Amino acid sequence: MDGNLKDKLILVTGAGSDSSIGAEICNKLANDGFTLVLVGRRKGALEETERQIFGNHIVYPFDLSKLDEVRSRLNRICREHGKLYGLVHSASYQGYSPLNRLNAKQINNYFEVNLFAALLLTSEFAQLKNHVSPSSIVYIGSIAGRRGLKGRSLYSASKAALQSITESCASELAHKKIRVNCVAPALVESKRLDEQFSILGADQKEKLILQQPLGFVPATKISELVSYLMSQKASHMTGQSLFLDGGFSLA
Repeated sequence: MDGNLKDKLILVTGAGSDSSIGAEICNKLANDGFTLVLVGRRKGALEETERQIFGNHIVYPFDLSKLDEVRSRLNRICREHGKLYGLVHSASYQGYSPLNRLNAKQINNYFEVNLFAALLLTSEFAQLKNHVSPSSIVYIGSIAGRRGLKGRSLYSASKAALQSITESCASELAHKKIRVNCVAPALVESKRLDEQFSILGADQKEKLILQQPLGFVPATKISELVSYLMSQKASHMTGQSLFLDGGFSLA
């Protein structure tokens, strides 16, 4: 562990133990030596993550879909625990949204968490009182933001928008020495993927496997890239969407 990192604070959303990606990101950053603020809706899942990772961290449950509270929550975290070095927005609303069933509530569900919360967190993070300099923001996107998926138009649209704001926010915050990047995986090895596979037919499973010729992405590969983007090794990288898709975009 780098002793200089122990006082550096990173807020991670979607940090519950029931999120394969979020929990693994927390595990990696904790092993790197950072102190984490674990954010998610379910206190028990956050506490389980805190038990499973190295070091002592801050459990802070709140619902990101309550957009009116996002700014005040982040501001309170910084007031009580100090300025943030980093922000990882891993929380994500997922599901299917076939066109013949679209409704306004669905649209709000996807965009509130996947996009609007990211923007509000970034805006408040960028306040001088809330971040150290230099600092780093990483969004967890999806290959769906680059290549739309059948029956998942809202998820794809929200992730495409997340990639777009990566560039906009990076440009706007560069003078503050805040870097903004996005990690966009395809299908990830996880309990959720196993559950999805359990209800698919053999032909559908085979099709998905063939779409990623290098195989499904281990969550550890995502966490390693997030770790790199949080480090000063990536000090000149900003505004980038990095695709970990196992060859999905080429298949």
